[in-house]
Amino acid sequence: MPGTDMPSPGTASAGQADPRAQHITLDRGGKRQLTLNALAAVTIAAGLVSFVVGMIVRNEPSASAALHVTATVTGAVSIVLGLYVQMISATRTERIVVVTGMIAGFVGACLGLAHGGFAG
Repeated sequence: MPGTDMPSPGTASAGQADPRAQHITLDRGGKRQLTLNALAAVTIAAGLVSFVVGMIVRNEPSASAALHVTATVTGAVSIVLGLYVQMISATRTERIVVVTGMIAGFVGACLGLAHGGFAG
């Protein structure tokens, strides 16, 4: 209706947070867990690096030996670190991030091993 200051259904009025809004955070109950967050971030970063380098090794037959070793080592780091972080993680969101990094690291490590591994 024109002339009313009523918010429309589904919108939050000024000064109130939308109760349906979801914030993605790795922290639990307002407690900051910087160590766990950093370990989860390192796990997913190493896994993604391993995955990308593994795909390069797979698709480029003339890839250098350093790329094979990089894919294998970063994948192994992602898997081992991910298993540890999975064991001490506190929230579901951390576990999702960690498992994603572990899966990407596993695929990258397997591709690196299949195309030369540690020997290059």
